[in-house]
Amino acid sequence: MPKDSRRRPFSKNEPRATGQKPLAALPLRAMGTKGIATHAAVIDNDVERYRALLQAHMVKKGLRATDQRRLIVDTFFEAPNHISIEELLAKVRAQDPRVGYATVYRTLKLLAECGVAFERKFSDGLTRYELADGDAHHHDHLICVECATIVEFEEDRIEELQEEIATRHGFLLRSHKHEMYGVCPACQVKMRGRLRA
Repeated sequence: MPKDSRRRPFSKNEPRATGQKPLAALPLRAMGTKGIATHAAVIDNDVERYRALLQAHMVKKGLRATDQRRLIVDTFFEAPNHISIEELLAKVRAQDPRVGYATVYRTLKLLAECGVAFERKFSDGLTRYELADGDAHHHDHLICVECATIVEFEEDRIEELQEEIATRHGFLLRSHKHEMYGVCPACQVKMRGRLRA
């Protein structure tokens, strides 16, 4: 009986569409452009756990692991953090132009439902997705209101203060997000240049 390729679980070592290298063969990038972290920087340690979470969630929902879903997931894992549906769609369509917006949207929703990705809504009005970080990798965000650069940071003092505040008010924290909006150094330089002109 021929193996049905649409029912295979997600695996980091299988070749992806259009003859690309498997995920395990791809180089890791610590930072993307403009200081934006990439999913590939954190994925190496967690990829199998993320794939298992997704596979279990899909089985529970009675969904198949199609070639298009596999391509979208692999592309998401390789993409810069804070990617929008439109940005991911463009990257996926570069490899398979038949993939539709709705398929990318539904796949990102699946990733968010099963805890593999987080949905983020910053001030630009777009829903952006980032790879879920475990408790050990929690980060917060600085967002430039001029150019929309997003910088991730970790600060133990902020984490401790949040815990203290929650305890003081009798809360058991499940999650939180911390976003700070301002003007990045590059935009500050541009603004000073405009003022001098």
